[in-house]
Amino acid sequence: MRNDKDNIIVSKTFDFALKIIDYSEKLRSNHKYEMCSQLFKSGTSIGANVWEAQNAVSNADFIHKFKISAKEADETNYWLKLCKASKHLPDPDEELFSELTSITRITSKIISSSKRR
Repeated sequence: MRNDKDNIIVSKTFDFALKIIDYSEKLRSNHKYEMCSQLFKSGTSIGANVWEAQNAVSNADFIHKFKISAKEADETNYWLKLCKASKHLPDPDEELFSELTSITRITSKIISSSKRR
């Protein structure tokens, strides 16, 4: 059985995905389905790839999963910035940007330290 209780990146990305779901529901309630779909997919994929990395078969596989997670985080940042800049979409909370920045930094550190193994 998995024990992710003490794994900060697993916890942070899971909690972030829940916040993305909440914001996506705001988009959906405003009939912004296309944006909702894009943001939902990239924002929840960050944690899904981190989760999958916990069962990596090799260090290279582990790094690869985290690189995918980093790309999804970058894409999520793009969609959130687009939402913030648009006058037609509900403004995302600054907490989403803050959490995403934290996740990006941790993910980058994990990738760089894993490369040194």
